[in-house]
Amino acid sequence: MVRRRPARLCAPLLKRVWLDPGAALPTGHPFDLLWLGPGFAFVFDEPVTILVGENGVGKSTLVEAIAALAGFGPGGGSQAHRGVAPAESAAVLGQHVRGAWLPKVTEGWFFRAETFHALTGVLADAAAYRGCSHGEAFLRLFADRMAGGGLFVIDEPESALSPRHQAMLLRFLAEIQAEADAQVILATHSPILMAVPGARLWRITHRGMSPTDLRATDHFRLLSAFTADPDGFVAAVCAGDIDTLL
Repeated sequence: MVRRRPARLCAPLLKRVWLDPGAALPTGHPFDLLWLGPGFAFVFDEPVTILVGENGVGKSTLVEAIAALAGFGPGGGSQAHRGVAPAESAAVLGQHVRGAWLPKVTEGWFFRAETFHALTGVLADAAAYRGCSHGEAFLRLFADRMAGGGLFVIDEPESALSPRHQAMLLRFLAEIQAEADAQVILATHSPILMAVPGARLWRITHRGMSPTDLRATDHFRLLSAFTADPDGFVAAVCAGDIDTLL
């Protein structure tokens, strides 16, 4: 994928997000997460920010709320293209998130693998994606939309991509990090995508958020244990000893 590089302000363009301090926050998910309280604030200091963690810790909810803050289609898309409705928890959180921009951008896209085909069907250039596999079309949309700069929010793209296609996306994200001509906020379980050189990697748990690095993630450790000894890995998992692999 070859990217055009127009002259633009350097990313990150979205500098910080926080919860409205004057809002009466609802009860229940996602506000029952310990890291998502009245004092929540998150700073973006690199063009590419990667969020990792187990299912249920709020990664997708947070990126969906950021997409709503940017004015993108809540179920995937841009300000001009709207996908399906988001999860209720993300919609509620999005009502209370505020952001600091330099400058406020209108260009960008919210990528969701599960709504991709429904969304591409209504695009003006929909014919360009027909005949492509899911992964090929997803990568082509990345290249087409992200070449122009802006803010791009991506939720678990690996569900649509083979390992080879994940590696291709890694290269594309590495170019964005190096050129700082766009901003990407990515939630993923893929160790391949976590490996973007220079990107800021954050680990989210039910209790909090903390900076981390690739080799410290459970995702990388489990994958390393499997590739080092597939038979031993399977034996440990089947014996209920998965924690010994971390």
